[in-house]
Amino acid sequence: MKSIRAVRRRTAGLFLALALVSTAAGCGDDSSDAAGGPQKVSFGYIADYSGSVALAVAQKQGLWKKAGVTPELKVFTNGPLQVQALGTGNLDFGYLGPGALWLPASGRASIVSVNMLGLADRVIARPGSGIEKPADLKGKKVAVAEGTSGDMILNLALSEAGLKPDDITKVAMDASTVVTAFSSGQVDAAATWYPLIDTMKKKVPGLKEISRTEDYYPKLTFPNVFVTQPKLASGDPALVKKVTGVLKSAGDWIAAHPEESETVAADFLKLPAGQLKGSTKYVKILPSDELTKLTRDGTVDGWFDELAANFHRMGKLPDPGKAKDYYLGDLYAAAGKADRS
Repeated sequence: MKSIRAVRRRTAGLFLALALVSTAAGCGDDSSDAAGGPQKVSFGYIADYSGSVALAVAQKQGLWKKAGVTPELKVFTNGPLQVQALGTGNLDFGYLGPGALWLPASGRASIVSVNMLGLADRVIARPGSGIEKPADLKGKKVAVAEGTSGDMILNLALSEAGLKPDDITKVAMDASTVVTAFSSGQVDAAATWYPLIDTMKKKVPGLKEISRTEDYYPKLTFPNVFVTQPKLASGDPALVKKVTGVLKSAGDWIAAHPEESETVAADFLKLPAGQLKGSTKYVKILPSDELTKLTRDGTVDGWFDELAANFHRMGKLPDPGKAKDYYLGDLYAAAGKADRS
């Protein structure tokens, strides 16, 4: 009887060990891959045009199937929550807007691809405020949503003018309140973005654009990106290349069909067909061949390095580091497109 109980204990222990091994396996690992089937990955997105369109196109064009990947798409309200999910192993890939790029720079995620470049951010001033250029912001009251791309362009404008953050009266508030404060004359200027500025223009005719995203291109821009777990990038680079290939092919389709992509994204998000119309007006979409060229010549690294320096000035990043440590540029350049056999 004692020997039978011992065998049962050993058998139970074996099943427990197998269960633990299965549980510890990474999100990107799936038994169907071992059998030659598609690999499963979880991918986060944000329910707006930039944050979803590549995944919408990949789904509609059948790019995932061509790459041998089955995605589980998960919607999030912001980038930091996705990075948190990457860190806990509950997400394999995600999407970040420019305001969250300090997170990869801090080593918490690896960038696999630039999605598109934001062109919507502005520092704007009320007529009669005496503000005609960034240097005129000194001593003025400026509304901004902290931690956003609006905050970033404000810091760039101040730096360009040789001003420090304490040279202005910075009034922190959420993005919708910025609209109200600027429109009602509670502040002299605001750092925000389109389409919110369209609303402000209706209420404040003659507002002035003091600083624009395009003013800093090509040395600096505001990219939104796709990221992955650093351990997944090092542990399964073949899978990361497959996913990156899907993103490259989706990006190329979007670059060739910008207006149609707005409709595809709206359908994916279950929005009225025209609700995202005009979304491509404030982004620059780079075909993968151009992005590969800019990656290889160091331009993209320069974008991330400049942004990291900006985050350092903002106090969000103690050590700005180097883009080569978190942008997987070599992997991006080497990844084959999913729409090519």
